[in-house]
Amino acid sequence: MSQQQDAGDSLYRKDPKVYPRDVKGTFASLRKFAVVALLGLYYVLPWINWSGHQSVLFDLPARKFYIFGTTFWPQDFIYLTLMLIIAGLSLFFVTAVAGRLWCGYACPQTVWTEVFLWIERLVEGDRGKRIKLDASAWNSNKILRKTSKQILWISFALWTGFTFVGFFTPVRDLSHSIFTLQLGSWEAFWLLFYSFATYGNAGILREQVCKYMCPYARFQSAMFDKDTLVIAYDENRGEPRGGRSKSVVPTDKGLGDCISCTLCVQVCPTGIDIREGLQIECIACAACIDVCDQVMDKMGYEKGLISYTTEHKLGAKESHVFRPRTFVYAFLLLSLTVGVFWSINHRVLLRADLLRDRNALYRELPDNRIENVYTLKLINMDFKPHQYRIEILNNNDMVLLISPEPDLEPEEVGNFILRIQAPASAGRGSVKLDVRFSTMEEPIIERSVSTRFLMPFD
Repeated sequence: MSQQQDAGDSLYRKDPKVYPRDVKGTFASLRKFAVVALLGLYYVLPWINWSGHQSVLFDLPARKFYIFGTTFWPQDFIYLTLMLIIAGLSLFFVTAVAGRLWCGYACPQTVWTEVFLWIERLVEGDRGKRIKLDASAWNSNKILRKTSKQILWISFALWTGFTFVGFFTPVRDLSHSIFTLQLGSWEAFWLLFYSFATYGNAGILREQVCKYMCPYARFQSAMFDKDTLVIAYDENRGEPRGGRSKSVVPTDKGLGDCISCTLCVQVCPTGIDIREGLQIECIACAACIDVCDQVMDKMGYEKGLISYTTEHKLGAKESHVFRPRTFVYAFLLLSLTVGVFWSINHRVLLRADLLRDRNALYRELPDNRIENVYTLKLINMDFKPHQYRIEILNNNDMVLLISPEPDLEPEEVGNFILRIQAPASAGRGSVKLDVRFSTMEEPIIERSVSTRFLMPFD
C-alpha cells in the first residue's frame, strides 16, 4: 500500500514554488527597460489622442479601428489579417536568429510576471526572506505582508483590466462610467475577467504558464538550428564542478571554473538548472548570465561561463547569422511589411456601394424615358468633410438624379437614393454603366463603380 501511495505521490507531485533571486547586470537592466517601455505604452496609449481620436481604439460597436491616426473599416479587415501574419513572421525571424528573445523580454506573461515579482520583493523581501516568511507560522507580520502584497497585486490587476477595456471603449468615457457607477455589463465582465487573468497568470501561475501552457516552447525547435543564439553553459570549461576558495587554482585541484554556487538556479524565473543543457523551460531572460559573470569576476575568472552563444560556437565551429532560413524570413517579412504600408498609405478614402432596386427591373416614365433606381451607400473615410460629385462615364444620354445631396462629415456613412434615366431609344436589354464618385475639393478623392442599367428587351 505504501509503495502504491509513493507512486501516486510521485505521479501527481506538485512542483515546488520558485523563488527567483533578484539580480543586477547588463541583461537585467535591459529586461527592466523593456518592461517599463512596454507597460508604459500599454498604460499610456489609451490616454493619448491622435487626429481627434484615441491613439489606439478598437471601436467594435461602430466597427472602426483607430490606430495612430489611421482608421480601419470592416472592408479593411485584410490589413489586420496581414498585420497578424507580419507579427508571426517577426516572431519566427527573431526566434531563428536570437532564440527565445521574445519570451525573455517582450512576452506579456514575462512582462507582467516581472511586475508582480517586483511588488512581492518590495513587500516580502528578496529570495531568502520570502522563503523564510512562507515557512514561518502565521503571525501579525506575515498577515500584514501577505495582505499588503495581495492588495497591491489586485490593485495592479484591476488597473490592467481597466486599461485593456480602454482599448475597446474610449478610456475617458470608461473612467466616467466607473466613477458614476454606470459601467455596462460587458465592460464590467471584461474588466474583471482580464484582471483575474492577469492576477492568476502573473501572480499565481507564473512559470507554470511558460512550462506547461505556452505552446511556443513546444514548436520553437522547428525554428532553431545550430546557428541560433541560445543561452548555454560551457561544459568544457566549467566541468568538473566543485567549491573552492578564491586562492585555489582550479587546475591544481582538477576542477573547472564552475564553483557550484547554484546562483544560476536561484535567479532563474522558471527554476531550471542551465548547466543541464538547453531546456524548453528556458525563456532566455539571461539572469543566469548576469549572476554567473558576477561570480566569475569575484573569483578572478574569465566571464562567459554562461553566455549567449550557438551550438556551433560551443563546438568551436564558425557560426552564421545569415543563412537560408533567416534570408527567407527576412525577405517575406520585408516584402509583406512594405506592401501593407504602401497599400495603407495609398488607400482611396472613399467607399461606394451601388445596389439596384430589386422591387422593379425598370420604370417607364411618361416622357418616353426609362428609369432605374439604385440604393447608394457612401462612406467618407477621411478625417475631413467632403462634398461629392457623381458622374456617368460612358453614356452621355443618361441623366443622374440623387437625393439628398451627397455631403458627408468626417467618417460619416451616408445612404442615398440614386435614379438614372435614359431615353427609351438608347438601347435594349442590359447596359453596362461606370459611375464615378469624386470630391469637389483638391486633391480629388475618387472611386469608380460598375453597374447595369436595364431597359426593355423587345
